[in-house]
Amino acid sequence: QVQLVESGGGLVQAGDSLRLSCAASGRIFSGYAMGWFRQAPGKERESVAAISWSGARTNYSDSVKGRFTISRDNAKNTVYLEMNSLTPEDTAVYYCAARAAYRVFTTAWREYDYWGQGTQVTVSS
Repeated sequence: QVQLVESGGGLVQAGDSLRLSCAASGRIFSGYAMGWFRQAPGKERESVAAISWSGARTNYSDSVKGRFTISRDNAKNTVYLEMNSLTPEDTAVYYCAARAAYRVFTTAWREYDYWGQGTQVTVSS
C-alpha cells in the first residue's frame, strides 16, 4: 500500500503560479512512477503530467506543456507539480497517483494503483 497526500492547492488569479506537493508513505517511493491528474466539474479525469521512478522520463498533456513542470525528490518521498501561467481552464481537483515502476510507463489514469484525496485549484479570471 502507498498512501498519498496532496497539498498546495488554492485560489489564485489568472497568470499566477502554484506548486503542488504530494507526500508518499508506506512503500519505497522510488519503486513507483508518479502522475498528476485533474478533474473539473462535469468532466472526465485527465492526465496532467507523469514522471518515471528515477525522474529521467516525464510526460505532459498538450494543455499544460511549457507551463507545468513535474519533479520528484525520492529522498523526501515527494512529487511536485509546478504550475505557471495558470488560466481558468486549469481549475479542477488535482490528484497525485502512483503506479509500480516495473510496469509500463503510462499517463492513463486508469492504470494507476494508488491515489491521494485531491487538492482543489481554482483560477479566477
